[in-house]
Amino acid sequence: MSSAASTVGNRKWLPWAIAFVVGGIALAWFGLGSSQAAPMTPAAKTLIVLACVAILFVTEAIPLAVTAMGGAIVLGLLGVIPVKSVFSGLSNSTVVLFAAMFVIGASMFHTGLAQKLGQTVVRFSGTSENGLMIGVMVAAGGLSGFTSNTGTTACLIPVVLGICSAAKIPASRQMMPLAFAAGLGGIITLVGTPPNIIAAGALKAAGLRPFGFFEFAWIGIPLTVVGIIYMLTIGKRLLPKVDVSANVEVDADAAAEAKASTSDPFKSSLTAVVLVAVVTVMALDFKQVPLEVAAGIGALVLVITKCLTEKQAYTGIDWVTIFLFAGMMPIATAMDKSGAGKLIAEWVVGLLGGNPSPYMLTAALFVLSAGLTQFMSNTACAALLAPIGISIAQGVGASPHAVLMAIAVAASCAFSTPVGTPPNTLVLGPGGYRFNDYVKCGTGLTIICMIVSLIIIPIVWPFFPVK
Repeated sequence: MSSAASTVGNRKWLPWAIAFVVGGIALAWFGLGSSQAAPMTPAAKTLIVLACVAILFVTEAIPLAVTAMGGAIVLGLLGVIPVKSVFSGLSNSTVVLFAAMFVIGASMFHTGLAQKLGQTVVRFSGTSENGLMIGVMVAAGGLSGFTSNTGTTACLIPVVLGICSAAKIPASRQMMPLAFAAGLGGIITLVGTPPNIIAAGALKAAGLRPFGFFEFAWIGIPLTVVGIIYMLTIGKRLLPKVDVSANVEVDADAAAEAKASTSDPFKSSLTAVVLVAVVTVMALDFKQVPLEVAAGIGALVLVITKCLTEKQAYTGIDWVTIFLFAGMMPIATAMDKSGAGKLIAEWVVGLLGGNPSPYMLTAALFVLSAGLTQFMSNTACAALLAPIGISIAQGVGASPHAVLMAIAVAASCAFSTPVGTPPNTLVLGPGGYRFNDYVKCGTGLTIICMIVSLIIIPIVWPFFPVK
C-alpha cells in the first residue's frame, strides 16, 4: 500500500485500533475479568491476539512489522508459546534467502542492469499500442520475478512515458498494464513477491514440504500470459484515453528506488553473471548448496566486487517483509499448538455446509484473500490467512499446498484499487487514472486469474496426492 494511503488510514483508525488491541490483550491477559470464570484456554488467547493483529493489519494503524513482532511477543508473555521462541523466526533460513535476493535485486538497479533490460525489451517491441503493451508487460513481468515489483515499475515508468510521447500514444494505455504485469510476474518465483515467501514459510513452520524456488512458475507463468492476453483484448477496451505530460512526477520513494548509480558495463555484466549463476544453482536444486546458501554467496560476491556498496545492500533489503515474516512464524506455531487454527477451520467448514469439497474451500479462501488484498498489504494478507489455510486443509484431510498456493496467488491479485499494491499507486499519476479505472479494468483480471488458478492449482498440487 502506498505511504500516502497508509498515512491517511493511520490518522483515521489509530485511536480505535489501539483501543481494540489494548482491550483484547487485557481480556486475554486477565482471563474473562472474573475470578469465578474458568481460566481462558490457550486457543482463546491466541484467537484474541490474532483478532488484534488482523485489525492492525487492515488499518495499518501501526507499522506491519511492529504488529507481527508485537503479536509474537504477546503470545510469549501469555504463555501460549515459549518465550525463547518469540524471535525464532529471525533464524529461519528463508529469511536469509529473501534478504540475499533483495540484495541481488538491488544490485540490478544500482548497476543499471534492470533499466537496460527493461529498455531493450520495450524498445524492441516497437511503437504500436499493442506491440508496446506486449513489450512493457513482458519486461515488467520478467524483472519482477527476481526483483522488487515496485522498483521494476518505477524504473520502467520514464522509459514507457518517453516512448508513449514519441509515438503519440496516451500513457494511460500503458501504465496500468505495466503495474499489472509487475504484480503477475512476481508470482513466478519464491522471492518474486512476499506472499510467496509467507506461504512457503508457513508450510515449513507446520513441518510440511515448503514450495521450491521455481515451483510457483507452474501458476505464475500461465497467469502472466493470461494477463497479457486479457489486457490486449478486454482490458485495453476498459482503459481510459488520458493525455498526460511525459514529465509527470512519480512517487518520491519509487523514484529514489529506481535511481541507479552511473552505469558501469563491468558491474552490470557481473551482476547479470551472478544472477544467472544463482538462479541456475537454485533450478538444479543441489542438496549440497541450499537455496539460501546460493543466494547468500551471490549477494556477498556483489558487495565484495563493489557492484553495490554495503549501505546500498542494507537499504535494498525490505526489512518490513523480513520482520513481518519473522513475527508471523511464532504466531502460526501458536495457532497450531493451541488449537486455535483447528477452531477456525471447524468454523469455516461449518459455514460451508459441514462437509465442503476442497475445491469449495480453496475457492472461498481465494475470494477472501483477493478481497482483502485490494485494501491491505498483500504481505499481511498472506501472513494472516496462511496458517488458517493450513488448518482448514488438514481439517478436511487435504494437502495444504493447493490451499496455500491459492492464498498466495490471490494476495498478489491486487488489481481493483490504486492502493492495493505499490505499482498500482505508482502509475496513478503518470496514467492520469481515477479509482474507477482500476475497478473496471482490474476486477475482470482478478476474476480471470481466479478461474485459471482454480483450474491449474489442483492439477499441479493435488488435494489428495498419491503416496
